[in-house]
Amino acid sequence: MHIQPFFDKDTSTVTYVVSDKATKRCAIIDPVLNYNPQAGKTSTASADKIIAYIKKSGLKTEWILETHVHADHLTAASYLKENLGGKLGIGEHVVKVLAHWVKLFNTAYDTPLDGSQFDHLFKDGERFSIGNVQARVLHTPGHTPDSISYLIEDAIFVGDTLFMPAIGTARTDFPGGSAKMLYRSIQRILSLPDKTRIFHCHDYPPEGKKPRWESAVAEQKKNNAMVGSGVSEAAYVKARNKRDKGKAVPRLLLPAIQTNLRAGGFGEAEANDIQFIKIPLNQF
Repeated sequence: MHIQPFFDKDTSTVTYVVSDKATKRCAIIDPVLNYNPQAGKTSTASADKIIAYIKKSGLKTEWILETHVHADHLTAASYLKENLGGKLGIGEHVVKVLAHWVKLFNTAYDTPLDGSQFDHLFKDGERFSIGNVQARVLHTPGHTPDSISYLIEDAIFVGDTLFMPAIGTARTDFPGGSAKMLYRSIQRILSLPDKTRIFHCHDYPPEGKKPRWESAVAEQKKNNAMVGSGVSEAAYVKARNKRDKGKAVPRLLLPAIQTNLRAGGFGEAEANDIQFIKIPLNQF
């Protein structure tokens, strides 16, 4: 297995291309579609780097995988599928996220509530392959109800569930989030062998420091700022809820959620042939 990261500086998001060297099959995890909210303009610059890498490496895309419906960046999943093929996958509990947000945005006319805009909805414990490389899905809710992690050989891709040790863990104040559930999901990850490599979806380094996106189970158990050194569930829940109280919403939350519910689509154009992102007023 080979893991190639791509860091999007604007959203501090890491996308991964995981490939099987023997069969040249690959999966893309958490891809980014660039978006300028001031101009309402999209760009495929980050996704095009992935396309160029896959074509140059002679890879064939089997999967385009989401760890959850992201609130901090727009997904390039549909764009990548159009250009590379492959199946779009996300956790089966995405239907819970759809039920809440589609109602808020009032977009049921172009956003299926059953998750059929994705090709496959993964169940907890489900196994799949990337060429000859074996993978397993872990349902790791708490940040969002649909959050899943992909355990691929000795590496696990955890989305927003865990951050680098100095930062700690994801927030839990989104609809359907729960600090208690997140703690238990993290313990599930930390029960893996100590040498298991953990690949994170984001890093927010201090000024002058380069981003990092790989840690290990042993490192997290010892040094994580919120759950390391045997922190109890009760202590974590108290600290996490305190940290989340009054926290600002992510900069791209409204355009990101709305787009990502459609697997990266922008919905039906209006009578003037223009697509729109809707902004619900006074809801946050």
